[in-house]
Amino acid sequence: MFEGILDPHNLSFWILIFSIIIVVIGLIIRSFLTQVMFAYPSAKFEAIGNPYIGDKDLSNIVESKDLREFKETLNSLKDYNVVGEDTYSVQKSLDENFLQTIEMMRKDSSKKMSDFYDTYLEKYDIYLVKNEFKKLILGKTGEVDLDSAILPTTKEFLNKLKDASKENLPELLKSYGLEKEIVESISMEKLDLLTIDMIFDKHIINKLRQVKVPYKCESAKQSFVKRTIDILNIKNILRAKQLGYDANTCKMLFLGEGKEIAPWKFNEMAELDQPPQVISALEGTSYFNVLKDSIEQYNKDGTVQVLENAIDGYFLKLMEDISINNYLNLGPTLRFIVSKEFEIQNLKATAKGIGERLSSDVIKRFLIVEVGT
Repeated sequence: MFEGILDPHNLSFWILIFSIIIVVIGLIIRSFLTQVMFAYPSAKFEAIGNPYIGDKDLSNIVESKDLREFKETLNSLKDYNVVGEDTYSVQKSLDENFLQTIEMMRKDSSKKMSDFYDTYLEKYDIYLVKNEFKKLILGKTGEVDLDSAILPTTKEFLNKLKDASKENLPELLKSYGLEKEIVESISMEKLDLLTIDMIFDKHIINKLRQVKVPYKCESAKQSFVKRTIDILNIKNILRAKQLGYDANTCKMLFLGEGKEIAPWKFNEMAELDQPPQVISALEGTSYFNVLKDSIEQYNKDGTVQVLENAIDGYFLKLMEDISINNYLNLGPTLRFIVSKEFEIQNLKATAKGIGERLSSDVIKRFLIVEVGT
């Protein structure tokens, strides 16, 4: 049978050869079409810049005497039109700018990227969902800020959450899309705020891991997800140790295996007592040097915010690496959206600091800038 198929004088042989050629050509064309799909948006995002506001401009903005000067300095840069007379309204205007950026990206990208952008917006919404859920757990009452929600599904969930009882809470969480194991963890008698953060972080990570992206883009997306998991795992364990959590509680905060932090490594860190010891346990990973360089400042300030800012700054550097390694597809898109998100976060922190009349030196300590190792 096989001799007949491999016989050049047999029609089956040529059918097989042409089939192989067609498959190979199809794969080449499919890969080429992906490159074409990202050519324009990638070029545009790179032209805008990562970050758009450089260190020099950011320093000038931080030196603003009041919110009016902050807005004038920022709005002198194109693509910004921040409004508002108080800190809250200025921060809200900055959030709206970020949403406009994502809609610009969506418009310039293939329709096959639409689900990714929706999931990224849900990642942005999750902070609001977390806060409202924490209020419910703590028994705090008050109006739910529905206007701050981006996606219709988030608004619908928050609207239901304000009238939720302990009995119908699991069903409500399932309707929001939370996985069964996450919903079951809600029933724990002692549900602390750090665990709530973990629950919703795990939900959005699963959504990002599963969201479909165009052909040849899965590798870049998974690199982004795995690095995100690593960063969140490190930040979770540092906060937990700062708060004095025991080893068993810390182990419950594991979000899954990322790029470099395996379960055994996380468990090893969970057994330690202090943040500096956790950093020492990271030796051998790429995260060690950047955190080691921040220990002295941590000892002075006594807050893990210093360490969190350092690891976030390194995350920006990792996004640059992902962009370079996946330049012909999703890489530049990922770098641009993450860079813009941190830029808005820096501007919101600056607006708050200026509104509270903090010195520029204090404000700069809360800003996240790209760092290497």
